[in-house]
Amino acid sequence: MSSQEFQAAYTSIDSTGTFLLKYLKEFRDGLRIQGEESQGLQSIEDEINKALKALQDQKYQVAVIAAMKAGKSTFLNSIIGADVLASETAACTICRTDVRHIKPGETPKLLEYREGERKPVILVEGDAGEIQQKFLLRTREIREKGNPDNTTRFEIEHPIEAISELSSLTGFTLVDTPGPNEWESANFNINALKQTALEALRTCNAILFVLNYASYKDNAIADLFKDVVENRKDFIAENTGKIYFILNKVDQKTERDKEIADVIKDLERELVGFGFCNPVIYPASSRQGLLAKLIQQEKATESEIKDFKKFFSARYATEDEEGNQIIPAPRKIAPQALADSGILTIQETVIQRITQNSGWNLLSEVVAEIDKAAKAIEDTLNTEIKGWEMGIESLKQKVEDYRIRSENARYKVKSVEKAVEQQKQILIQGFSQGINTFADEAKAQITSEIDKIAKSRSANSPKPKKNQFLAQQLPKVEKIGFGQIVGEIGEALLGVIPVFGQGLGKAFKLTTSLWDKLSETVPDTFNGSVSEQDDKPEKFDPYIIRCKTQTEAQKILKTINDVCAPSIESWWIDTQDGLVREGTSIREQLAEKIQEDIQKISDELSNYLGDTLQVRLNINPIQFPSFDFSGIDAGIQHQVEVFTRTEKITEVKKKSRKKKSNSLCKGDKSYTVDVPIEKTIEVQDRRTVYQVDLRQTVEQIKQKIDDNVSGSQLLLVRVIEQQVSTDFKSAERQINDYINRFQNDFDRVLKERKTKESEAPKILAKLEANKIKLNEYLSELNSIRQSLDSWKPVK
Repeated sequence: MSSQEFQAAYTSIDSTGTFLLKYLKEFRDGLRIQGEESQGLQSIEDEINKALKALQDQKYQVAVIAAMKAGKSTFLNSIIGADVLASETAACTICRTDVRHIKPGETPKLLEYREGERKPVILVEGDAGEIQQKFLLRTREIREKGNPDNTTRFEIEHPIEAISELSSLTGFTLVDTPGPNEWESANFNINALKQTALEALRTCNAILFVLNYASYKDNAIADLFKDVVENRKDFIAENTGKIYFILNKVDQKTERDKEIADVIKDLERELVGFGFCNPVIYPASSRQGLLAKLIQQEKATESEIKDFKKFFSARYATEDEEGNQIIPAPRKIAPQALADSGILTIQETVIQRITQNSGWNLLSEVVAEIDKAAKAIEDTLNTEIKGWEMGIESLKQKVEDYRIRSENARYKVKSVEKAVEQQKQILIQGFSQGINTFADEAKAQITSEIDKIAKSRSANSPKPKKNQFLAQQLPKVEKIGFGQIVGEIGEALLGVIPVFGQGLGKAFKLTTSLWDKLSETVPDTFNGSVSEQDDKPEKFDPYIIRCKTQTEAQKILKTINDVCAPSIESWWIDTQDGLVREGTSIREQLAEKIQEDIQKISDELSNYLGDTLQVRLNINPIQFPSFDFSGIDAGIQHQVEVFTRTEKITEVKKKSRKKKSNSLCKGDKSYTVDVPIEKTIEVQDRRTVYQVDLRQTVEQIKQKIDDNVSGSQLLLVRVIEQQVSTDFKSAERQINDYINRFQNDFDRVLKERKTKESEAPKILAKLEANKIKLNEYLSELNSIRQSLDSWKPVK
């Protein structure tokens, strides 16, 4: 499906849905004139409105990730068609930045979102230059001051030239994420940046990795993929089709360098080694593409035109008969320069990918919702026609029989609800197990590192003696005993519920040896023999470090925190990433099972109605369109925002800082401990000793882990509970709407026949006329469906 075909299908669906909505409103107005109303028709109207809104509001997100100096900002600017994102020698992307498309003519804005605040701060409104300058100053300020305002992300509202002709992609957003080696460069929460990048990978429709042509074989690729890709081979395999690689800055190639095609082959081999199957690589000259676009739009500044002439114009020079070089004006060669830059190919490919997959899914789901609504109207018309055609006593009996049947259907729905509740508890237990595995492994690893220090100190003491060390055997992770699960749903799904977190602990290790780091930071304390530090061996305790100065003791505690806290936090982010992926998959399977069971109940009711009325009725498809499912990530984000805002309000009211629950284990400081240093004055030796108790240190770290795990379990459980409950309520609402609609139709026909029996021929004629008009919309929807099916993406 090309972007033009997608646009045509989008317009056709929107038009058909709008006309159907108008038709339904006229039908309802006619009932009101007769003094009647139908709540069933109101629910149909609501569903059409929801589907059309989803069509117009759908978000399409493209994540862009790069190592430093790969030209990521320039690449993004070339897609946007404006020099709006700043680029510096130092890492510039300090947190997620969304570039959201707005219509040409609307005022561009730079917004800043802060933790605990519902509304963003508008930093500047104006043209691209004003936004770039303010953005650059603000990112520098955050980096230098350590983010005192708790900025979480930026948003730039600006027209994106690449999709300016496609009204169907108004929700298009470019997501500029911090690259892995930008995590290490900024004076910012490193792990928060990692979490931002991983969330983008989970939730975006396409992912572009930008690599630097000039340094594609150095450590940049390793830095780029180490944390993001290496431990996510399953994710890569499942999402190969939405991942692209941009070999940027190919304009830097010299005559002596390898051909671009050969470079791409080398890069392919590198990427395959990381686990990418058949990687798709596009060469690009982002600077050339950006300048060419600006010149075409007549928006290039004098300096930008000079840059274009200096770096790119000579490539399009010709020679006259005398050998003189003739260089065309920039505006004449800009179209060819843009085509040669590779930017047009890249943006067309990405847009086509989105329309072929995410876009197709949206159009298909919206058509399904509108088609369901149209057929529900058709069922109402057929029911009313049959109700006017049969004898009134027979109609009364059928209404009473239907009431009994519908109550039985509701009873069956409640049985499904009980089984779903059991499955929800299984899913919650699975999440809890994964989180507990993280906690146990983290505590065991930290304890082991502290034990290594104690053992080394004990071995170096003048009189080694047997000591009781801290480490204990880690409890074996076993499958949760779920007990006897009652019902078909439970039996069907037990096989797909995994043991969350199994094996996650194997991946956890500190990034550096704690003993080595302490030996480097305080060499006098850790490199010499214990006798040099403690002249009372009979009182020696390997877990008590005696320091001569308070500064030395503080260095030891700071080193422990610097090594342990980021490592625990980083591993928690990896653990959460795995849990969210697994949870999303299982939620989908639970939703399918709910859908299957409720659909069976609905079909039984449809078949009964069709048989008893002797009329063909449509099935009532129970649908869970993806635009109704915001995702576990969005649920987590919502819960965190609610908690943070509540906490801020509490602080303001109490005028004192309330202790955070760290419900998402956010930030290295979640695991930073503040162990008191014991000051001892030894009168006999006339000296002061500062003691660091390693036992107390490790216990405080463990307590921090337990506190954060408790908050995380509460948050994730709440998200899962809400989502599964929402899925069931959606299915329950759909079948209840179906039941109530027919009940309302029957009741309305009975009521009308008591007072308007003489008008039966006229009423029947009007109903038949409404059917003829409705069939036009049903036919149009069928044509759209056939067209969409011909473009269905191959999985």
